[in-house]
Amino acid sequence: MARRKDGGQPPKETAPRHEIIQKPMDEVMHISMIPYAEHVILERALPRVEDGLKPVQRRILFTLSELGVTPDKPHKKCARIVGDCLGKYHPHGDSSVYDAMVRMAQPYSMRALLVDGHGNFGSIDGDGAAAMRYTEARLSKPGMMLLDNLDKGLVDFLPNFDDSEKEPAVLPATLPNLLINGTTGIAVGMATNIPPHNPTEVIDAVIAYMDRPGISIDKLMDYIPAPDFPTGGIIINASDMRDIYEKGEGKIRLRARTEIEKGDAGRTNIVITEIPYTISGNKLKLVESLAALAKDKVFDEIYDVRDESSKEGIRIVVEVKKGRDIDNLLNGLYKKSQMEDTYGVNLLAIRPTENGTGQPKVFNLKSLIEEFVLFQEDLYTREYQFLLEKAKKRLEIVEGLMKATDVIDLIIE
Repeated sequence: MARRKDGGQPPKETAPRHEIIQKPMDEVMHISMIPYAEHVILERALPRVEDGLKPVQRRILFTLSELGVTPDKPHKKCARIVGDCLGKYHPHGDSSVYDAMVRMAQPYSMRALLVDGHGNFGSIDGDGAAAMRYTEARLSKPGMMLLDNLDKGLVDFLPNFDDSEKEPAVLPATLPNLLINGTTGIAVGMATNIPPHNPTEVIDAVIAYMDRPGISIDKLMDYIPAPDFPTGGIIINASDMRDIYEKGEGKIRLRARTEIEKGDAGRTNIVITEIPYTISGNKLKLVESLAALAKDKVFDEIYDVRDESSKEGIRIVVEVKKGRDIDNLLNGLYKKSQMEDTYGVNLLAIRPTENGTGQPKVFNLKSLIEEFVLFQEDLYTREYQFLLEKAKKRLEIVEGLMKATDVIDLIIE
């Protein structure tokens, strides 16, 4: 190899100059923080009012639809579903997709399951789901109701993160999912916390609004008197629900449902059969906290605490010593444990705008139903426009064939 004339030494590189860029803080915040906040609000943390889904949930259901994993087909490995969703539509961590899919398959988290899970999808005690390579999933029947007629051009499709695929901006939901299943999300500077409701009550309320668009919130509450949590429980400030549904925000006080039974050796049992929704997925912590109250002698009346829950339902037994005041003990347990808890309501969702980007808004009960009905009107309009265009194309072919039959001999010749 020929020797370089400069003695083989590499040329010296000039060190880059380090310049300090000075900008006012308000400009930096506008350039950096505001776009980030807007992205989190519109594209990650908050649901759309039309289908009641966050982007990750919508992408999971759309992926299941594309894979053809419908309720009448066999379950498919969750790892495959998560992989397709990540690679095509959701460029984030796999745990964000899998955790969202697991929640949509948990009966103690959702009022109407959107995913039909097969395998270990966690428990109400707080046990985590099995790894996605072990579990399987498919769409549930309520999940299919969010995807009906997706191939008929009822909703707009947008490019995915690398412009290689198209994904729906919203799903053509025929189910008022936002009120039925509720949601929780924390964005930048705002948060949403919509409680789940009874599906039959919500659908009856939607029908009542369609029959009488001028219906009042008081009349709507004849159909939806209060939220209906999957874990049950008792709302002890039901009189505040009118104000919460009017303003779109407030606090619900939830209390565990209890029964009094006779125990052994003259003792009395306080049996907890329903727990507050706020500790859904943490029932074991409630049992442990009750046991700790007994162990630490906070309540000397408690003889034993047992969790006798099974597939039949929740059954937490607090055994009370003979001759003690049950009502006094119960009041103490409500104050000292999560047998009574607060659920903060904030009916915040993304409403559609003319430019298509969406805008966060705090809704009340009537406006949530109104937005869903307006969305249904748009879906039906688009569906019949689609059918009309299809019929027009068919008409052109039929008219051509009819003209051809008039001169069929000439055509044959």
